Amino acid sequence: MILSAIAFYLFAAIIIASAVMVVGSRNPVHSVFFLILAFFNAAGIFVIAGAEFLAMIMVIVYVGAVAVLFMFVVMMLDINYVRLREGFLQYLPVGALVGLILLIELIFVLTTQANVPEVLAISAAPAPAVTDVTNTHALGQLIYTRYIYLFQAGGLILLVAMIGAIVLTLRERPGVRRQKIADQVGRKRGDAVEIKKVTPGSGI
Repeated sequence: MILSAIAFYLFAAIIIASAVMVVGSRNPVHSVFFLILAFFNAAGIFVIAGAEFLAMIMVIVYVGAVAVLFMFVVMMLDINYVRLREGFLQYLPVGALVGLILLIELIFVLTTQANVPEVLAISAAPAPAVTDVTNTHALGQLIYTRYIYLFQAGGLILLVAMIGAIVLTLRERPGVRRQKIADQVGRKRGDAVEIKKVTPGSGI
């Protein structure tokens, strides 16, 4: 029990430090590396809580796919770091205001959810034994019944983020040729292949 508590606080402290470094790093590549570190420690917390499936998903999906996607996007955008740092102080008051509003909302949710009847009913419901329901089955039953709309909304948010990344990377650049799918599909054999008849002995 003591080792589990020590491991939990250790992982939690590393996650908080990594999150601060994600925002405070001057190089976006370093921010992605700290984000990967935060994902690994979050997976460790899930293992301690007995949610091995979530820990595996955290490593496979978030570290193996999302973080790698962030890395490629950051490297492909060719961001001007000097110009990016110049506008940091300009938007700092707005960012601080938004962060303060989010903090107030989070405190409000955490302090008032204990008095909501729905939350009390869920917390008072008896939990099934671990031998009766597996972790994956319980998670799927909860997501696809009670939180199905929120799950679909999360998928739409990821879809919008993917479309935004594609739009950013497909912008017009001088000196770079863009792929034209319609021209490739509509090209005929005569446009790409030219047959010439060579008489014997006329070669070099």
